[in-house]
Amino acid sequence: MNSRNILLMTFFSTLFLTACGQQVSKVPATEVNLDNAHRHIKILASDEFAGRGPLTEGERVTIDYLAKQYREIGLTGGNKGSFFQTVPMAKLTSDQSMLLTIGDLEFQAGKDFTARTQQMNTDIKLNDSQVVFVGYGINAPEYQWNDYRDIDVTDKTVIVLVNDPGFATQDDNLFTGNAMTYYGRWTYKYEEAARQGAKAVLIVHETAPAAYPWSVVESSNTGSKYTLVDDENNKSKLPIMGWLQHEATKQVFAQAGLDFDTLKHQAISRNFKPIPFKQTARLNLTTAIEHAESNNVLALIKGSKRPDETIIVSAHWDHFGTQQTPEGPKIYNGAIDNATGVAGTLEIARILMERHKIKPFERSILFANFTAEETGMIGSELFARGTVLPTKNIVGLLNIDGMNALDGVDYVLQYGKNMSELEGYLQKAASKQQRHVKLDPRPQNGLFFRSDHFSLAKQGVPGLLFMSLGDTDPDYISHRYHKEADDYSVSWSLGGMQQEIALIVDIASELATNDDWPKWKADSDFKKRRAEDMSKM
Repeated sequence: MNSRNILLMTFFSTLFLTACGQQVSKVPATEVNLDNAHRHIKILASDEFAGRGPLTEGERVTIDYLAKQYREIGLTGGNKGSFFQTVPMAKLTSDQSMLLTIGDLEFQAGKDFTARTQQMNTDIKLNDSQVVFVGYGINAPEYQWNDYRDIDVTDKTVIVLVNDPGFATQDDNLFTGNAMTYYGRWTYKYEEAARQGAKAVLIVHETAPAAYPWSVVESSNTGSKYTLVDDENNKSKLPIMGWLQHEATKQVFAQAGLDFDTLKHQAISRNFKPIPFKQTARLNLTTAIEHAESNNVLALIKGSKRPDETIIVSAHWDHFGTQQTPEGPKIYNGAIDNATGVAGTLEIARILMERHKIKPFERSILFANFTAEETGMIGSELFARGTVLPTKNIVGLLNIDGMNALDGVDYVLQYGKNMSELEGYLQKAASKQQRHVKLDPRPQNGLFFRSDHFSLAKQGVPGLLFMSLGDTDPDYISHRYHKEADDYSVSWSLGGMQQEIALIVDIASELATNDDWPKWKADSDFKKRRAEDMSKM
C-alpha cells in the first residue's frame, strides 16, 4: 500500500471514530494510554474468551490475541522467534460425587471437603487409612520445628492446620510473626506430607489464617485442575490433596473424644506431638485424565548491547474458564484477576517499544504471560526450569497479578520485607510519582508465595509482585475474587493502573540500561540458588 492510500485511510478512520463519538487519543506514544488498557481488559474478560481456561477454546483465542497484539506493537517471539512456549500438562477432573468417611461421619465433596490429585492415577482409594493430626505439618530445621518427629505417617491421612505458628501467636520471635512464611502455604503442606510418605492430607480451612473463605477453596479445587507431568507420572506427588471445612473438622475431633480448639492451641508449641486417631478414613477418588498442551506467551524486545541479560515483565493469562452447573454454564471471566495484569503487560510493552525505538535498551526485556497460574503456577514453573532462558541470564522479574482498576492512590504496595535489592528500585520509582511504599497490610496472607514470580524466586531470580486484589476495593475478595462476578466495568477509572504501569515502565527501563544485578537480602534458599547461578557467569 502506498503512502497516499495510508494517509487517506488514516484520515477516514479519524472521521469515522469522531462520528461515532469516540475521541482520538492525544496521549504521547511513550506514555500510558488508558483507552488501550480499557480495550484489552474488556476483550480479555468478555464471554467470547470463555474465562480463559487452559486447554480450552478460551485458551486458543486468548493466546492468539496476545501474540497478535505483541506482533503489532513490534515485538518478536520470545522463544527462538515463536510467541509460544509449549507447556505439556495433564488436565485432571475429579468426580465430585465422592464421599469422605471418617469413623462414622460422612462428608460431601464441595460442601464439606475437597480432594484432588496430581498423580496420573484414575482411581485412588483410602482404605481404612489411619487419621493423624500433625499440627501445622511443618518440618523447618532453621526454626527448630518438626511436627513429624517421632511418628511414621506412611500411607496415613494427615490433618494439618493452615498458615504457621507465627500467625497463630502473633509472636515476632516465632517464624516471622504475623507475616506468613512459605511453611504456611497449602502447597508446602502437601509437599512435606508427600516427603513423609502420607497417603492424604486434609488442610483445615479457617478463613482468617487461609486468607479466603471456603467458597474460594471450593471453586479452586472442584473443577478441572492442571499439572506438569514428570517421567514417573508424578508418582512422588501426594496421592490425595484435600481441604476439610472447619465445622466438619470439629465433628471429626469430637467423634474421637478430642476438642479441636484445645489441640489447635497446643500445636503452636515446639513440644507438640502428633496425635493418632482411632478412626480411619475412606475415600474413592476417581479422576478423568487428559493429556494436552497449553502455552505460555513470550514476546521480546531485544537488547542492543547485552541481549542475553534479560528483565522479565509477567502476568498470567489464565483464569477458571467455564464451569457447567445445574443452573447452566458459569463463565469466570477474571477481569481483575488477571485481565488487568495482562492488559498491563501489553501497554507496558507498547510504551517500552516506543522508547526502545528512540533510544535502544542495552538489555533485553521479555514479556511473559504464563498459563495455569490459578492451578499451581504451572506455566511459570516450566519456564523457571530454564529451557527458554537460563535463570542466570535473568536480571529480575516484575510480575503483575491483579491491578487497581479504581482511582490512583498515594502509595505502592510492597510484598515481602527486606527480600531483595529490587525493593530499592520500587522505592525510587514510587518517589518519582510522589508516592510512598506501603508494606503489605496483610502479610499473614503470604501473597509473596502465591503468584508466578515465586516460581522464579525458587530458582534464585529476585522479583517484585504488583498486586491490588481488594486493597482499594474491600468488597472484591468476599464477593468477586475467583467468582463469576469478577467482570469488567466501563466505569473503572483505571487511575491505579496508570500509576502502576508507569512505575513498572520506570523500573524496567532503568534495569534495561544499567549493569546492576539486584541481590537477595535475606538469607534463604533463594539467595543460595542465585549464588550458584552467579558462579556460572
